[in-house]
Amino acid sequence: MAMDYWRISQLGGQGGSFIIKVAWYWSNLWKDCFTDSTAVTNCRDFPVLWSVTPFVQGVRGLLMCGLTLGFFAVVLCFLGMECTFIGGAEKAKDKMLFAGAVFHVAGGVSDIAGYCLYINRVARTSFAPSLPAGVLRYDLGPPIFLGLVGCFLIYLGAVFYAVTVFRVLCPESTVVYAYGGGTYMAPRSRGRTLYTGYYKPSRQYGYYGGSGRSGSSYISKISQTTPTRNSERDAFV
Repeated sequence: MAMDYWRISQLGGQGGSFIIKVAWYWSNLWKDCFTDSTAVTNCRDFPVLWSVTPFVQGVRGLLMCGLTLGFFAVVLCFLGMECTFIGGAEKAKDKMLFAGAVFHVAGGVSDIAGYCLYINRVARTSFAPSLPAGVLRYDLGPPIFLGLVGCFLIYLGAVFYAVTVFRVLCPESTVVYAYGGGTYMAPRSRGRTLYTGYYKPSRQYGYYGGSGRSGSSYISKISQTTPTRNSERDAFV
């Protein structure tokens, strides 16, 4: 919002020579300026808030709204990171991170709407077949392109945030049916590996519920009740 040269109009030299520029007309969201060939710039600041051109006022409002939403998004994402020791438990931090991603998306939508409004206004005069006297044909300046790239990066970061925490907030259990009717369930959650979960074998072969002495007794029961042809599979389990 503070950058210059949002739109630029260049006037070439006399006799069709475009090598030497005579003057540059440019403007941003706060002023209109004229720069001559001697690098002397004269500017006219826009009037008070309620008498600005409507489209400029709209672009200002959309970008300010995007900045405000982006500020809250940065705070929420900072509190929701695992490397910070503030923000509460892991579940609360995940929710804050997801809320920050939502705020980033909303701020990006507001920003890109402001840029599109400005581009539409400039394009209407640039591609018009005829213009009234005193109206210049402007070209888009660097702030427009930098803003569009920034909106893309905001969307990309918000998607990364959302995908990271969505799989934690909404876990999906994968059920694989094993031999004998038992099931193996591996829910997706933070801090768990691929091999953690709950194994419930069929009662035909006994029950394994833990480690230590109790686990050893259950394993011996499995070996006693299992036929000879399945001894290798039970040993593996």
